[in-house]
Amino acid sequence: MITLQTIREQKDEVIARLAIKNFSATEIISTILSIDDSRKTIQLELNTKQAEMNSLSKEIGVFFKENKISEAHAAKEKTAVLKESIKELEAELSILEQKLQKDIISLPNTPHSSVPQGKSAADNMLVREGGVMPAIKHKIPHWELTERYNLINFELGNKLTGAGFPVYIDKGAKLQRALISYFLDKATEAGYTEYMPPILVNEDSGFGTGNLPDKEGQMYHVTEDDLYLIPTAEVPVTNIFRDVILKTEDFPIKCTAYTPCFRREAGSYGKDVRGLNRLHQFDKVEIVRVEHPDKSYAALEEMVSYVEGLLQELELPYRILKLCGGDMSFTSALTYDFEVYSAGQERWLEVSSVSNFESFQANRLKLRFKDETTKKTVLAHTLNGSALALPRIVAALLENNVCAQGINIPKVLVPYTGFSVI
Repeated sequence: MITLQTIREQKDEVIARLAIKNFSATEIISTILSIDDSRKTIQLELNTKQAEMNSLSKEIGVFFKENKISEAHAAKEKTAVLKESIKELEAELSILEQKLQKDIISLPNTPHSSVPQGKSAADNMLVREGGVMPAIKHKIPHWELTERYNLINFELGNKLTGAGFPVYIDKGAKLQRALISYFLDKATEAGYTEYMPPILVNEDSGFGTGNLPDKEGQMYHVTEDDLYLIPTAEVPVTNIFRDVILKTEDFPIKCTAYTPCFRREAGSYGKDVRGLNRLHQFDKVEIVRVEHPDKSYAALEEMVSYVEGLLQELELPYRILKLCGGDMSFTSALTYDFEVYSAGQERWLEVSSVSNFESFQANRLKLRFKDETTKKTVLAHTLNGSALALPRIVAALLENNVCAQGINIPKVLVPYTGFSVI
């Protein structure tokens, strides 16, 4: 959430930067500033009347002590009028504050100055590529391989729950577990503290990370209990620090967590969502960081290098993209996407997004730290990244490693799977 101070002090810059996200902010920012002006006027009037009433209350006590009964009753009549006026002003102020909050939270995060302009994924900027493209004679999509080797049963998942909820079997299940353990071990080796958070969160948690109200239609909602199934571990892990005031020496804060993730993916259909390409339930290991604002972009580059290292160890061909304004999320200031090449489908699959949210989430979370120089509390910066999401990693691993004997397992995973070939 952009701070009101930023909107007021940097109005033109905020409008210009939001335009990079193809968001026209001129009208709503003018409305926000007008509401805030009205709010200030009413607040000033309210403060004046409250001060007047406090003064009268003291006078009434003095009048009664001095036996000035008529003066005391006259003062009491004035306080009654003031009370009614104060009540009306408070109600008016509450309405304005709610409207102001609603309008402010409708503004997406302002993008970093390095974000390229563009309207869609076609306008994203290629940062670099790595790995070796697989030389495979027979290109087989993963949904055929999983059926051939009895690794994943999509129809059984459809029977048990519905489309997008696959059942992993035997070595398919072991491969899932191996990847989760491998990703968690790598994260803890890199200094991330492991958490095992709930997979249901309340509305405050969804709001804190910007998932509510922006992505409400994409989240599974348990209506009776008013709880939400998490779309990613980012939500509960980042909210660990909601309403927390940190110290400078607490930085950097590095967290990791494995969770199942749940996304409705409403409107998704067609060949691009077949098999593991787009699921309603999937497994993912997440990394989350809370950083000093001066160091958050260095932390972002460190996270990008970390995810790149995972893909290199898995021996997957990959590319890194800097997202353009039109393809960025509501909450992000700068995002790098990772894609791996899928030999069986002959296309690139997104497997990770690594983002810096700057103070956008922290403002919603009231996540601050005490600046030792200024002695003031300042909003921290939050970052997160997939490290990694399993479905498309599994798809690429299966499709890219087909051999005469079956499917080769990358060497780095063999200690976790207990087998080198499927």
